Amino acid sequence: MTSFSAITPEKLLRLLGTPKAPAILDVRSVEDFDADPCLVPASRRRDYKDVQAWAAEFHNRNVVCLCQHGGKLSEGVAAWLRLAGAAAEILDGGLDAWRAAGLPLIPVSILPDANASGATVWVTRARPKIDRIACPWLIRRFVDPGASFLFVTAQEVDGVAERFGATPFDVEGVFWSHREEECTFDTMVREFRLDLPALHHLSRIIRGADTNRLDLEPQAAGLLAVSLGLSRMFADDIEQLDAGMLCYDALYRWSRDATQEKHDWVSHGARRS
Repeated sequence: MTSFSAITPEKLLRLLGTPKAPAILDVRSVEDFDADPCLVPASRRRDYKDVQAWAAEFHNRNVVCLCQHGGKLSEGVAAWLRLAGAAAEILDGGLDAWRAAGLPLIPVSILPDANASGATVWVTRARPKIDRIACPWLIRRFVDPGASFLFVTAQEVDGVAERFGATPFDVEGVFWSHREEECTFDTMVREFRLDLPALHHLSRIIRGADTNRLDLEPQAAGLLAVSLGLSRMFADDIEQLDAGMLCYDALYRWSRDATQEKHDWVSHGARRS
């Protein structure tokens, strides 16, 4: 039976991809991690041995801790976090239960190197429209909530990537970019192994809008219109990214929960006529 301070894998999955998702901390031992080098989406590694030093970072935050089996390591870290003022739970059954439920796991080998603060840094062309907003949304919601994004002139992307330790995306000749008829968002969903039906549906919408194949999904034309409108509303790319996050939050929730819902209200006057 799940305890009051534990969350099931299925319930945690429902929170993933949403703005109110908890911080997810992987506190497995080095031995367990090395034997199974993968991460629950949006989770980050923290050393359980040093919890007293970093617990205060999560004051007043919702946190889920996980270890291999959902035992002493996650229980102990969650207890320390609650002492520091966090609302901390454990993942019931740990990584073993998440895997047994057939839920996505990100292979550590595909993740870019993190900076000194433990976050990834990405760089792409300035004046983003679709892929260059959608991909940061995917990364922050499912891969690295603390990721930073640099928008620079197209000809300087490679140089900035080299000098500042950033990972380039959505430009020619790099790993994280378009492949054949698919867009960069498709590439990221596949490489990060985020095999979720809602993300696959969202991918088709983004692909249609980003590659001018508006017939792929009915919503593609609307996404294109909203994206172009946002690009004209904001001169600052970071402000545009912040505004665009809400757009993709809504599209993800629609893709996950509301595709069958219709809006067919008709006025009483129209009915009488």
